[in-house]
Amino acid sequence: MDNFIVSARKYRPSTFESVVGQQHITNTLKNAIKNNQLAQAFLFCGPRGVGKTTCARILAKTINCQNLSPQIEPCGECDSCRSFQQGNSFNFHELDAASNNSVDDIRSLIEQVRIPPQAGKYKIYIIDEVHMLSQAAFNAFLKTLEEPPSYAIFILATTEKHKILPTILSRCQIFDFNRIRVEDMANHLASIAQKESVNFDSDGLHLIAQKADGGLRDALSMFDQIVSFSNRNVTYKAVIENLNILDYDYYFQITDKLLTENVAEALLIFDTILANGFDGNNFITGLASHFRNLLVGKDAATLKLLEVSDGIRQKYLAQSQSSSVAFLLSALNIANQCDLNYKTSKNQRLQVELSLIKMCHIASAMNLAQMPPDAAGELKKKLEPVVSSPKTTPEPVVPAQTQPVSAPNLQSQAPAPQPESYVSEPPSEPIKKPEPVQEKPKLTVPLNGMPTSASLIPNLKELSGAPKKEEEQKPEYLSGEAREYFSEIELIRLWNDYAAKMKQATKLNLFTLMTTTAPKLLDDFQIEVQVENKIQENTLMLEKIDLLNFLRTELKNFAIDIVSRQAEQSTKKKLYTSSEKYQHMVEKNPKLEEFRRKFNLGID
Repeated sequence: MDNFIVSARKYRPSTFESVVGQQHITNTLKNAIKNNQLAQAFLFCGPRGVGKTTCARILAKTINCQNLSPQIEPCGECDSCRSFQQGNSFNFHELDAASNNSVDDIRSLIEQVRIPPQAGKYKIYIIDEVHMLSQAAFNAFLKTLEEPPSYAIFILATTEKHKILPTILSRCQIFDFNRIRVEDMANHLASIAQKESVNFDSDGLHLIAQKADGGLRDALSMFDQIVSFSNRNVTYKAVIENLNILDYDYYFQITDKLLTENVAEALLIFDTILANGFDGNNFITGLASHFRNLLVGKDAATLKLLEVSDGIRQKYLAQSQSSSVAFLLSALNIANQCDLNYKTSKNQRLQVELSLIKMCHIASAMNLAQMPPDAAGELKKKLEPVVSSPKTTPEPVVPAQTQPVSAPNLQSQAPAPQPESYVSEPPSEPIKKPEPVQEKPKLTVPLNGMPTSASLIPNLKELSGAPKKEEEQKPEYLSGEAREYFSEIELIRLWNDYAAKMKQATKLNLFTLMTTTAPKLLDDFQIEVQVENKIQENTLMLEKIDLLNFLRTELKNFAIDIVSRQAEQSTKKKLYTSSEKYQHMVEKNPKLEEFRRKFNLGID
């Protein structure tokens, strides 16, 4: 039985041309060799499994090759290439800094550098995981790295460039290796599968490439594992079963249920996913990625950004046509919020289920929120009978010209009070002056107590029928079904915009109230405003309707409410009037009063 060699070693690139996904680096190195512009030190950095050590070995093999090809590739047949391939070359030295990171190891390396090559032109020293060297070892290596012999070339490789001293970085040519693209990785796996006579489908190889997260070595390790698991038949189903990956079909199915607002089926699919052993956080992050792919698939120009096979790409294209951009953005926001709250939640399953329920009702919640601004007037007229009715006892209906009305009855038919305020404490003083309609009946009632018809009819029309112009122009609370979720940052931005409008409208009392303390977002979309006195509380109550209508319309949430909270009384008295400010100044300097009287000055 022959010894099995893993694919990561068996198919390790031996030439620059065979390196996968790093053409920007291989082309630079080939040009440097061709023009004889090799630096004395190179630093290869990047994530794991992208070819750092492989490129270092190919570079070491190429610069000592005696018969370079026109493409600047090693011949593989000369004495230098054969000794390198057999591992007995005296011009090539590789050091693992993870286990040889002391000052003594670096001193031993420096002693070797002093010996010139016996055969060949260069001696190459590769130090892998160079960031593991100690501080003293780095300092001992500095002088040799800056001024090495002409025949010595150092190649440093690391996955954590930020841990290397800046003095080391300044002495090296730095090459940053990229993560390997999914498409390049899948094509490389397909070529290996053909060489090994392994059956495969493109969906399965794409899934392996995505799971590898840019590292070709990880992809080759998973490929070997699945080849053994599936008995040399790499299929999409085999990859899903072996690597414990959530199938694309789950996301397509649950998205269809969300679009049709089928809450029960969506929850059942999520229960099936949990029963198969998958984590809820893994599911919600995958669902967010699915929504992102649907957004990308809505435009033909961005369709190439989907790192999936052609069959899966067509599925994304089909489902993206039935999904609106507004739905996908709202669902992405909900999924992202669930991901942020998942780890801190005590009931993590409920957290995901609530998010799915919210996603199911996105379409119905957006019906009202997506209305154009021109329809606001029609919406207000439709909501007027509901909004304008006060919560207190309803206004009695007076029949027109059916029976005489006495003066006391006219007193009771005065306009009903305004709807209750949403502030925490009702104002102690009346806000608006009483309407003069209460005094008119008294002037038209004769001594016998019977009112005249000429004076009675206009008042009846005014009380029972047509409202006054001031009442018609009175703003009403807008209501609706939209319940869009919003952050406290969005609230404060709109709050400041409205405050700026109040400043332009010279409503300085409301502007001062809104800019003194920022609002606080409570549960159930309640906005808490801190007031310091009754004056500010009355100002808030007067302007509350316009402010609420502005926030509800802009945030697309008609459940928003404003409550006030009385600020804690400070021991220091605040001065509001000119007299109070002047008395405070006189207490500090009594001569100020004599100065005012002498020159007959006013306080204001």
